[in-house]
Amino acid sequence: MVRLCLLLPLFSLASDCPADSSAAHNGVSPEGSCGCSASRNAGSSPPDAPSEKYKPGKEGKASYRTNGMLEVPGGSYKIGTDNQIIPADREGPAKLVELPAFYLDVHEVSNAEFSLFVEETEYKTEAETFGNSFVAEYYVSEEVKSTISQAVAAALWWLPVEGANWRNPEGPGSTLDGRSDHPVVHVSWNDAQAYCSWAGKRLPSEAEWETACRAGKQDRLYSWGNKWQPGGEHRANTWQGEFPTSNTAEDGFEGTCPVTAFPPTALGHLNMLGNVWEWVDDWWVEGVEEEKTKKGGSFMCHKSYCYRYRCAARSQNTPDSSAHNLGFRCAADSLPEYLET
Repeated sequence: MVRLCLLLPLFSLASDCPADSSAAHNGVSPEGSCGCSASRNAGSSPPDAPSEKYKPGKEGKASYRTNGMLEVPGGSYKIGTDNQIIPADREGPAKLVELPAFYLDVHEVSNAEFSLFVEETEYKTEAETFGNSFVAEYYVSEEVKSTISQAVAAALWWLPVEGANWRNPEGPGSTLDGRSDHPVVHVSWNDAQAYCSWAGKRLPSEAEWETACRAGKQDRLYSWGNKWQPGGEHRANTWQGEFPTSNTAEDGFEGTCPVTAFPPTALGHLNMLGNVWEWVDDWWVEGVEEEKTKKGGSFMCHKSYCYRYRCAARSQNTPDSSAHNLGFRCAADSLPEYLET
């Protein structure tokens, strides 16, 4: 299913996701709700990735490094689900897969880690090349908002913001001050591929990502179990309040949170759910090379419209798409030498 984010004149901002009678399920609309998938350069090949391997970072970039990886044991794992909550997202049926052991980044790639890559390679992201990226209206300043005359047809809270990129997450005037340890955003699938190649890593497959999310368990809704808030405690960074107009930030974060926040899974990985959507390697529909898959939901997900902060949940974007809630983490067949102790 290809979803193009058509731009319409912006007269007023929608207060809820438009319903889709053919696909909506339990009040959840799959259409345009979790990130824009407008193709800006459809059909182009990913940019050549830098070949230089990852090196220790320069002083002052962060007080600690977050590029470490942990092993996910090989074995037979069930992915997908027979209890599909959003059938239009192709969440099922459940199937068994055989996976060899692999390594997965403990953390989502942070601004500090991505900045090392850019400094060393002079890489320019696709959002920077195109000159704009998508940001939710809630996070855009009134000054920047006054310059925007269009919105995404299927989700009017998504605004194409000139100058929005990984360095300026909310557009002109916004910076990374105080967010070096937050996940990098406004990165396309192509950008993520370039970073992973430079780091001597790769993007995880959807099966690998989902297996790591469940930490080896079967039929688990979330990365910690089946109860969303065990003991009344928040375990992931999602939206609280009424989307998209009121964010109470009960989990402590109105936007992204540090990649080190919240408890780890049983395997030691953090923020597998919430915070930012994470690119995986797979095409959305096998054999149809139009959109790439993303997993995990984001800080913008709310059960009333985007109940995708589940291990089996999935969504899609074109490989050149970028947005304010879209990032990634890397995988590897074996631990890169520079990470060996």
